[in-house]
Parts: sequence; structure tokens; C-alpha cells
Amino acid sequence: MKRLLALLVLFAGLTTALPGFALGLIVVPEAREWLPPRPTPPIWMPPPHRFAPLEMASARVTTRIVDQLATTKVEQDFFNPGDLRLEGTFLFPVPAGAHLDKFTMEIDGKPVEAELLAADKARGIYEDIVRKMRDPALMEYAGRDLFKVRIFPIEPRSHKRVTLTYSELLKADAGLVNYSLPLNAGKFSAAPIKSVSVKVELETKRPLKTIYSPSHAVEIKRDGASRAVIGYEANDVQPDADFQLCFSAEKDELGVNLLTSRAAGEDGYFVLLASPGMEMREKQVVNKDVVFVLDTSGSMAGKKLAQAKKALQFCVENLNPGDHFELVRFSTEVEPLFEKLVPASRENRAKADSFIQELRPMGGTAIDEALKSALALRPVAGDRPFVVIFLTDGQPTIGTTDEETIVANAKRTAGPTRVFCFGIGTDVNTHLLDQITDATRAFSQYVLPEEDLELKVSSFFAKIKEPVLANPTLKFTGGVRVTKLYPAPLPDIFKGGQLVIAGRYSGSGPAAVIIAGTVNGQVKQFTYEVTFPRAADGPEFIARLWATRRIGFLLDEIRLHGENAELKDEVTELARKFSVVTPYTAYLIVEDETRRNVPVAMQSLPQLRDDRAARTLSQSAFDSLNRDKDGFAGVANARGGAALKMAASPAVAVASGQRESYRNLGAIAPAATVAERATEQRMEQYTQQQRFVNHRSFYQNGNAWVDSEVQRQKNAQRQRLQFNTPAYFAFAATNAAARPWLALGQNVQFVLNGTIYEIYE
Repeated sequence: MKRLLALLVLFAGLTTALPGFALGLIVVPEAREWLPPRPTPPIWMPPPHRFAPLEMASARVTTRIVDQLATTKVEQDFFNPGDLRLEGTFLFPVPAGAHLDKFTMEIDGKPVEAELLAADKARGIYEDIVRKMRDPALMEYAGRDLFKVRIFPIEPRSHKRVTLTYSELLKADAGLVNYSLPLNAGKFSAAPIKSVSVKVELETKRPLKTIYSPSHAVEIKRDGASRAVIGYEANDVQPDADFQLCFSAEKDELGVNLLTSRAAGEDGYFVLLASPGMEMREKQVVNKDVVFVLDTSGSMAGKKLAQAKKALQFCVENLNPGDHFELVRFSTEVEPLFEKLVPASRENRAKADSFIQELRPMGGTAIDEALKSALALRPVAGDRPFVVIFLTDGQPTIGTTDEETIVANAKRTAGPTRVFCFGIGTDVNTHLLDQITDATRAFSQYVLPEEDLELKVSSFFAKIKEPVLANPTLKFTGGVRVTKLYPAPLPDIFKGGQLVIAGRYSGSGPAAVIIAGTVNGQVKQFTYEVTFPRAADGPEFIARLWATRRIGFLLDEIRLHGENAELKDEVTELARKFSVVTPYTAYLIVEDETRRNVPVAMQSLPQLRDDRAARTLSQSAFDSLNRDKDGFAGVANARGGAALKMAASPAVAVASGQRESYRNLGAIAPAATVAERATEQRMEQYTQQQRFVNHRSFYQNGNAWVDSEVQRQKNAQRQRLQFNTPAYFAFAATNAAARPWLALGQNVQFVLNGTIYEIYE
């Protein structure tokens, strides 16, 4: 039987509404016995595809975008880990409107050429692979043109490198340009990809405002007003999401863009992006007052104090010329340097540097007195932002030690002050610090012993050193009602930064977005005309981003103020609907479905329900959320909640929240036995056996992927379709929305237009 190899490279279109893409897909004879080894816990992955035994060793993407013209170069290195020489075909589905500029691959020293196939013939190739290999993973790509290239030979234990370049004109929606890049390669590589890198060079004629990735944690480096470089790198990963980037150019001093998403018959979701851009007139940078407060108690001895001192030296050196500042150190007593706010002159910065160098660790921790001393420095009639940066590694041991009293004192005297707290190590009272920051429109960060405190503090200060709009407010006019905004209240806007606001809306039609705030004591107002659509449409990340932040907010309410039935019910429903699954939310989902007697075949996490040890561990994690204010578990709970509450990318935030939850699980049993460690690993697997695909959450139930909407349909009609039959392919051809769901496997259940479809093998 002739061996067939198909290396599939699928590129998404350049708007977030277009389907995804995949890299590295191999079709081999059914007689071939070699399969890549299955991963071991704790990382769960689906079984490898029999038609994809090649490993993708690396994927390197470089893109240059000039205004709306994008040129993308993709370099892939495939590795044949088997002992057989392979013959095959390289397939490249063409994104709508894209032009393949260059394809480079040599066979026996000769370049090869690509053949273009129309969408109907392309669909036939996909369906033929599905039929032969009984694997539906290609179903979501049917209906697109493609380039086809025969490849022979692919030698055993050897590499095959492919390079291609394509260009296309990006589409803009309400001034926001969307770019989508192929990174959904995980399910078709036989092993994790050793190296993935993305570099996007962006240049526009007008100054850039918004630059935002809803899919990945990216590094953004601006080079002047109209240029930026966006980067993403990862090692030993199996990416399962396309890279998405949104950007806009200047229209006003403050760039504002609105993205919406709405399901039929429901209220909508929106994301509002507000950015001052990079180039600001000098008078628009707001002068500020800053008080640095450092804990020098005995527990800070060693590395913690050394890093904190370097961080404060960086902050003082990077004060703006018009800023005023003060340094306060505290332990058993409180010692300010100047006794007042002083200008950030060269002389005063030198005095501060000497003061910092001489700091020594000793004594207890007088947190209440230190906060009072810092807050008392705020000018009574001041119109400048007043910021306190508070660093501590412990809990109050001197003076007032009651948590509620300290928080009440801070609220009473803070006024418009922002108090940013850095908890150092794992002995801090997270409830105390988080309630202080919540009351002052700021946030806390917790630095673990193995993390770099100097880097965290200096990076933070570099971002907030130049306020542009202080005390911002947001208002909408027109026939639209906006609710449940996150973050709320709004934080200050800084030069080079941006606000990412997520919320719900009801109604539709034209509206005005009004953002107001102060610039050096003067009130400024920005008004933008937008439209909230009635139609069901929009990128799927919008609703999931809002849900992730809402869940983070609700979990923090439970953590800081105690649980109640309403909070638990809402967290449960949102977590199940939007695949925000951590040990905390997994416990709530199982508890809820058990109470409602949901049939086992419809349950979201049946494996966890039936694993008594793992279920008990999940419950322990949730109980810890209610109980632990400090220690390893308390810090993990605070960090996990912050990851969700401050999410910029839902997928990144959920993964981060899961990691912090797993830290908590490890902290519950520091001297865990082998059996207890195995239970933790199973718990991690259970929370990862879910997918958010085309606006729906799917959970692995036995050998089937089940849409979370199925259990909500009480008396819905059911229709069964056998996988790999003519009826199955006919259904796929006429229901494009279902193709990503069909690609999940041979056994899938989902709701479409009020009917439950059951795909069975």
C-alpha cells in the first residue's frame, strides 16, 4: 500500500471571526505501527493522531505589517522520528484574499512548485483523509482553497524544512485592524514543539494607539509613535490557539475601540480598548506624588531586603522631573526620610539613594502606623495623583494588628490615593493587602521566594511612572444599558499603556462612550460614537474574557468576605459555560451537577466525581479559598484570583489560575505521599479535559466530547449521525458553524438550532 504523507499548514484569515488553522499533519498507512509515546501525568493531552506521526521541531514566524498590508514568513522544521522513508503531500489551505508569494522546499536538490486547488476539490481531500484514517480533526478546514505539493522522500530520523511567505490586506472594523496568525499546531505534532517564536513588526502612518493580543501573553516594545515590535516565544509546547493581534492608529488624544459579541436572544458582551498611545505632548504627562514604604523588619534579612533596596533605587532614579516623593522605612517604628514630600531633584534623589543603601533589617512589623504615616503626606488640596508603593513580607505585629481596623483606617484617610502593595514571600496577610488595594483603586502583587522582587517592582514602576489620565470615569449614552464592568472602578491610564474594559450590554444601536478624568488638575473629556449591534456575531474571546474576569471577582468576594449560595451558583454556571476550570471551580461544578442529578452522560467532570480522593482534594482547595489568609496556600489563592480578575487573554489567565491552584494543592500536603502526589496529578488532568471551541465549552465524558449546553436542553429533539457516513459529511458541508465541533472526535454531542446532535462512531 502506497504510503501517503500530508503535512498540513492552515492559515487563518486575518479577522478574528475566521476559522483557525493547524500545522504538521501526517497521513500514513494503517499498517504503520509506530505511534509517539503518550505523555505521563500531570500534563493531559488527547491521543496522538495516527495520520500525524511527524514532530514539528520548530516554528518561526516573522510578520511585517505596514498600515493594513501584512507579509508573513513561516519557517517550519518537521522531523520524521520513525524508521521508514515516507512519501507524501504538502497541503496549504489559502486564507480568503491572501496571496502566496514564495514557497521554498528542495527535494534532491531541486525546488518544487505548488498546485492550486479550488475549495470543492480541497474539501474532497480533507474528507478522503477523514474517511481513510477515521479521524475527523480536519473537518473544520473543509471548504477552502489550498496549495498542494508532492513530497518524496522524507527520510527516517531526518528533518524536512519548509519556508513560505504570503501577503494579504488586513480588514478593519470600526478603526480596529485584526491580524490572526497560525499557531494552532498542537494537535498535529507528534510531540511538543521545541521552539515557537512570533515576531510582528508593526508600522503605521499615523501614531499607534491600541495594541492588544486577546490570545497570548506578548511583549510589546514601542519604537516612537508609529512603530512597534510584538513578540511571543515558547518552548516545549503544543499550541492549540491561533495568535491574534488587534491594533489601531490615532484619531484623537485617547484612542478608543469597541468590540462586541452577542448570542441570539441574549444580552451582549463587549470589550472597550482605551489607549493614549506612545507620543504625548509633555504637558499631558501628569506630575504625581509618590511615597515609597519599605518593611525593614528582621524577617526581611538577606536576599529580600537586597532586592527591595535595588528596586527602590530604580524607582527613585526614574521619577519624572515634576514629581514629588518621600521614602518611609518601617519595622518596630516608622522612619520617614524627609518628613514631607520633596521635589525629585538630583540632590534629593542622591539623599534617597544614600538612605536606601544604609537600610538594615531589625524589629517587628508596624503596618498600621506605616500606612498612616504615608497617607498623612497627601496634600489636603492637591490635584496631583498620590501613589503609595508599599512593600512588606509579613503580618502586623506592632501597634494595631487587627485586620479590619487597619483596613478601616486606610479607607478613612486614603481619599483618592492609590496604594499598590507588594507581598514578599508567603508569610503576608493577603486579605489585609488586597482589601487595602481594592479600597484605593489599585492592586496587589505577591512575589514568591524563587521570584525576582527587583524585576517585579521596577517593571511595575516603569509602567506607572507617567500618568496621562487620573481618576477616569466611563459613561455610555443612547439606548444601551451597560452593566458589570471589569475592572471597576477604572484604574488610572498611563503613557504607553491601555485600559481593557470588559462588560455586558442590553439594547442596541448607536451610543456615545464618554471617558473623563483629570490631567494636572484640569478635567478632560473624550467622547466617541460607537454602535452596539443587535445581531448575533463577534469573536468568541470577548464573552470568555468577561466571564473570566467576573469569575475572578466573584472568587475574590468569596475569599475576602465569605461564600454564599448566590456567589457559588454564578461562579459555577459561568465556569461551566466558558471553560474556566480550576480546582476551585471544578469542585463547584461537580457539587452542582450532583445536587441537580444531572445524568452521568451529560456531566462536565464525571471523572472527578467518581474519583473520591481527587474530589476531596478539590474540595480542600475550595475550603482553603475561604480559610487561608496567609502562608503558601493564602498567597496561591490571592495570585490565582488576580490572574482571573485582571485577565487580558482568557486562555492565558485560565492557565495561570490553574497553576496557582496547583500550588495550593501542593501546599495542602507539603510532605505528600506518592499516592497523594498521584491524586494531585489526576486532579490536574481532570481540569484540563475541556475545550472552548467556537463559543462553546466541551467536556470529555468517557469517549465523547459533550457540549455544556446539552444539559440545559430539557426536551430538545435529538438527532444521531454516524461518523464517517455520507449523512455525516453532508451535514458538515451545510453547517459550517458545527465543523470545529465535529473536529473534536468521532463521538461528540452538541446543540445546534435547538436540536441535540449526537455524533457516534
